[in-house]
Amino acid sequence: MVAPSRRRQGVGSELLDRIRPGTRIWAHGDLAASDAFASAHGLEVVRELFVLGRRFAEAGPVDEPVLPEGLVARPFRPGHDEAEWLRVNAAAFAHHAEQGRMTRADLDARMEESWFDPEGLILVVPEDDPDTVAASHWTKRRSETEGEVYVVAVDPAYQGKGLGRPVTLLGLQYLRQVGVEDVILYVDGDNPAALKVYRGLGFTTRSVDRMFAARGQYVDASSPRGGTMRS
Repeated sequence: MVAPSRRRQGVGSELLDRIRPGTRIWAHGDLAASDAFASAHGLEVVRELFVLGRRFAEAGPVDEPVLPEGLVARPFRPGHDEAEWLRVNAAAFAHHAEQGRMTRADLDARMEESWFDPEGLILVVPEDDPDTVAASHWTKRRSETEGEVYVVAVDPAYQGKGLGRPVTLLGLQYLRQVGVEDVILYVDGDNPAALKVYRGLGFTTRSVDRMFAARGQYVDASSPRGGTMRS
């Protein structure tokens, strides 16, 4: 980060030279200046994180969620569902360096946050086995009128069964019911299945954050498979 008054004086280049080789660097926002700086210093994009948004007044009403036969939705039960939710989260984000490593302590800390509402952590479970989680949509109410698709996770055993759309709709329906007017979410650019679902539900791109690394020095961007998360 360089103060505006000190830009174009080589400060950013000097900082980059002092960073440990192989370090990944985020540019927050789709900025021409960031792209030019990266190109001039031999950096390439290794990850893109899209910020999508949906305003209910502009995108229209939310469709009624229709789950596959045999599955039902229920809210998260604190003190009962933690271990099972963590199992599904780890499986859904097994390739994600951040979300896939969430621990019980991490989950407990988030449940202590003022925004946490167990009603807004919606679980999809088999009707005949309500303790087993097939998928979940964790919503976040950022303010009275702004919400977030915080984490959407589908157990790999249930992927490919068309759960992405109804699970997302369940969360949107909840957020609308509690008065949210605008919803955002974060999704990796190389998760085309999730992007397709969200764009089909009226989400549009608000901004794009990019991760850069030196050319040839970074291979795996560890993006999610089968889920969407707040990075």
